[in-house]
Amino acid sequence: MPGGLVCSVIFGNAIFAAMSGSTIAATATFGKIAFPVMEKKKYDPALSLGAIASSSILAPLIPPSILLIIYGAWQGVSIVDLLAAGVIPGLTLTALFIITVVIRVMINPSLAQRQEKVPLAERVKALTDILPFALLIFGVLGAIFGGLMTPTEAAALGSFLAIVLALLAGRLTLPILKKSLLETLSVTSFSLFIMAMATVMSHTLNSAGIIPLVKDYVISLPIGKYGVIIMFFMMYIVMGSFFDSWSMLFLTFPFVMPILMNLGVNPIWWGVIYVMAGEQSTITPPFGLSLFVLRSVVPQHTMGTTVRGALPFMIPIYLNIILCMVFPQMCLWLPSLIK
Repeated sequence: MPGGLVCSVIFGNAIFAAMSGSTIAATATFGKIAFPVMEKKKYDPALSLGAIASSSILAPLIPPSILLIIYGAWQGVSIVDLLAAGVIPGLTLTALFIITVVIRVMINPSLAQRQEKVPLAERVKALTDILPFALLIFGVLGAIFGGLMTPTEAAALGSFLAIVLALLAGRLTLPILKKSLLETLSVTSFSLFIMAMATVMSHTLNSAGIIPLVKDYVISLPIGKYGVIIMFFMMYIVMGSFFDSWSMLFLTFPFVMPILMNLGVNPIWWGVIYVMAGEQSTITPPFGLSLFVLRSVVPQHTMGTTVRGALPFMIPIYLNIILCMVFPQMCLWLPSLIK
């Protein structure tokens, strides 16, 4: 298919998202592994880098999502429901990314050369190679959605399975295990610390009467529920040029959540919408984290090349948000099944 290698990288990012949940980890991994192959196959650098940076947004959307877990824990929303809510929007966004690549390559075939067909034996071997990772994904998510384990227990299962897979592959060493444990401790600690400080800030602003004042003013605006949601979405587009999704979550939700709850907005649906609205900041210059990560792992190409390749992928992101707004059951259908 047109741009098939880039499409496979996007699909690979979706699979990696179901194991990682981290935008930065996805960007760094595919920047190191996938880009050299696409460069060797003479794919346009802007298209290749843009696809890697943009499809990394799938990591916090497809479960297990670190951002959704933090949001659910802080706001008291069911984490299981939030993870289930991200599945269908994550799959539709993956499809929209792939469609975007195909259309761009059909319009401008010079972006990606047609590749020779891969023999069936190689395809079967490639599928066999990812079976252990599929076991990890379905083991963790199946345990959560099947009601067999809580998200915390399933996380422990996922960690155990990852260690077993690394051991069977002969890749598990003491330095790797030590690094993994330290990184886990670091991410968990700073997440909980930020959450604690955000809670203190929220209580302070509420006690000072600032949050009720802002809430009453926004609700009184004659723009309706969806007008307020679009206003917040535009706010995140502007803020995304200067802040990452975590910062925007903790800075704005003390004001945003009381307003949305008063307007009757479903917090599970809003969690998924926010992830897409907030994570577009990772490819928005000048601050975009994914842009800087790619620049560090692919130093031979300028930041401008990555930005030029990533910006067209904003269209499928916005289109997916619109679809979720028009058809909220895209986010709410799966959570309704597992109750």
